[in-house]
Amino acid sequence: MMIDREGYREQIQLAIKQFRITALLGPRQCGKTTLARQCAVTPDGYFDLEDPLDLARLEVPRQTLERLTGLIVIDEVQLRPDLFPLLRVLADREGIPARFLILGSASPRLVKGVSETLAGRVGFVDLAGFDGTEVGFDQLDQLWLRGGFPESYLSASEAESVSWRQSFIRTFLTRDLPQLGIGIPAEQLRRFWLMVAHYHGQTWNASEIAASLGVNYKTAQSYLDVLIGAFMIRALQPWTENLGKRVRKAPKIYLRDSGLFHALQNIRVLPELQAHPKLGASWEGLALEHVIRVLRLDPGEAFYWSTHGGAELDLFVIRGGRRYGFEFKFADAPRSTKSMRVALADLRLERLFVIYPGEKDYALDTQIEVLSLRHVEKFASPVFFS
Repeated sequence: MMIDREGYREQIQLAIKQFRITALLGPRQCGKTTLARQCAVTPDGYFDLEDPLDLARLEVPRQTLERLTGLIVIDEVQLRPDLFPLLRVLADREGIPARFLILGSASPRLVKGVSETLAGRVGFVDLAGFDGTEVGFDQLDQLWLRGGFPESYLSASEAESVSWRQSFIRTFLTRDLPQLGIGIPAEQLRRFWLMVAHYHGQTWNASEIAASLGVNYKTAQSYLDVLIGAFMIRALQPWTENLGKRVRKAPKIYLRDSGLFHALQNIRVLPELQAHPKLGASWEGLALEHVIRVLRLDPGEAFYWSTHGGAELDLFVIRGGRRYGFEFKFADAPRSTKSMRVALADLRLERLFVIYPGEKDYALDTQIEVLSLRHVEKFASPVFFS
């Protein structure tokens, strides 16, 4: 089964036209290679740095790359950071005989190398697994349970999907991270990842997790940075505008893929998820990722807001100079709350959207609207927020 990823293809093609180098970043196995092979690239112009033959072709990289024209794709580029200075030289040639699409598992090392060496020449496209706009919202339960990694979502059975995700976690810890130069013991990072899964949808507390692991605060923070850099965890930063109220200043953390979250929680089938105490938090993470993706928000554009007095907002964004809020409620018929009204007033929101799993959209008042997760594609329209 082939899932059309037209939205991502358009982003990649636009970046290739605009920039001399395009970096397609995302976790392993999320579909980067499949999308890259759909671009206009010749067999000679494709290099997979996990393929010994392609590595041999790049033993003398300048002689190999400078003779090629058109689009050149370099897959798993983080394995050869020494290529970045050469790519800068090749990208600066007059007439632009070649453009480069570089693929990599996101990491601080990769982003640092690209940002420092290729500044002004590179455009970024962040890729994730499937979402409801790609597979169809009629398949939302399967997407929620299995997550968006293509091989997990498209597995022939729930058992095969679970097995794939467990294998992915093991391989990620024992092979992928060491390839990035990260030397944290696999079992230690797995314990940390599992602890973070229990904090899914909650405010980050490094000291508490560090004490449980028997490490110091800075070590726990470094572990979190690794998983954020590998696109496993989203750290939603707080909105700390001076509003005359004490607000929380630690980030809120989510596992970005619901399927991996369920694998770490040992949730295998939908009835187990429906009976699990993390049901609401799991759905909140799923809905959050959909809204962020449809709005194409960069990390610096998405915030949460929470005061020590109890008022909070799951997602706060500014679009076109106007302020909007989002709440995610796993409920049959959400109603307005005091917290929502406080957020409207204190944050000066234009509108507040309550995203829920039901079918019908309805207004709670002139500024608060309840919207089905199945209808979040509305947010992609440029006129929706006008």
